[in-house]
Amino acid sequence: MEIKVPHEVSVQALIGLGPVFLSYVISFLYVGIYWNNHHHLLQSVKVIDGSVLWANLFLLFWLSLIPFASGWMGENKFEGLTVTVYGVVLLGAALGYYVLTMSLLKRHREDSVIHIALGNTLKEHVSLFVYVMGLVGSFWFPRLAFALFSMVALMWLYPDKRIEKHYSDIERSSKGA
Repeated sequence: MEIKVPHEVSVQALIGLGPVFLSYVISFLYVGIYWNNHHHLLQSVKVIDGSVLWANLFLLFWLSLIPFASGWMGENKFEGLTVTVYGVVLLGAALGYYVLTMSLLKRHREDSVIHIALGNTLKEHVSLFVYVMGLVGSFWFPRLAFALFSMVALMWLYPDKRIEKHYSDIERSSKGA
């Protein structure tokens, strides 16, 4: 992800970078959110095998496309096709995270931290729904679609505390025992 330096020294030149800067900020938030949630997810597991590694690579592939899709979208001021491609990349990353989560859940017992902590998936389902709505809308209303994609990022800015909460509960119960 990059923002190219304008060739002129003026406020107008900076204003012209507005779409590029906005797409950069939202994409940076997405990468940060995935980074944090990925860290918590892997913190909760005991077993990693080949299928988990491939699922992780699948997620990484989609995340690696964010700079391209973001840059193309920003440089082209949120034209329809660029927002659609950005939405496909975001949906791919969400599905990649889902595949990783499912492959980890398959490797762990039902009483494991990951199973207990990931019980409520409302946020994930809402995210997928909004991505699909944004993708469909991107053909007619690309800026609204980008707003929907941004809304998902803002929704995830509040950290996913399920795994942390589980560890805090364990720590509290061990101190009380």
